[in-house]
Amino acid sequence: MRLDTWLLEILACPNCGGELRAEERDDELVCTGTCGYAYPVRDDIPVLLVDEARTPAP
Repeated sequence: MRLDTWLLEILACPNCGGELRAEERDDELVCTGTCGYAYPVRDDIPVLLVDEARTPAP
């Protein structure tokens, strides 16, 4: 996964508005805010759709 650092600085979770951090191992952007959703990155393009997000385990 190749994402520029400036892009990560301006992206926010569409669900709660929290910051996103890159999880290279899983090709995901994980919300560090209240929801904890994980958004997939496909072909180096973040898919920031709540319907596509993986919810955190309870």
